[in-house]
Amino acid sequence: MLHILLVGLVAGILARIISPGPNNPSGFILTVVLGIAGAFLATFVGQTIGHYSLDEGAGYITATIGALVVLFIWNRLVANRVISDPGNK
Repeated sequence: MLHILLVGLVAGILARIISPGPNNPSGFILTVVLGIAGAFLATFVGQTIGHYSLDEGAGYITATIGALVVLFIWNRLVANRVISDPGNK
């Protein structure tokens, strides 16, 4: 669990750097949440398809890909005005 949180922190920062666009979540806390969500998503998918065992978590690359997927979903929700952008208040 702690491994996923630490990997998620790095993955969130990398995903924010890699992904272009004005709808990126702003702030350190949202970056950490984005990365942790991506790491959990990558771990869940990896364990479901049998790539990881139940006691393994996602690595940096797959967690970053998971964070990019979460960031893409975030961008679509903001663009469709389902959620408000906390950076534009």
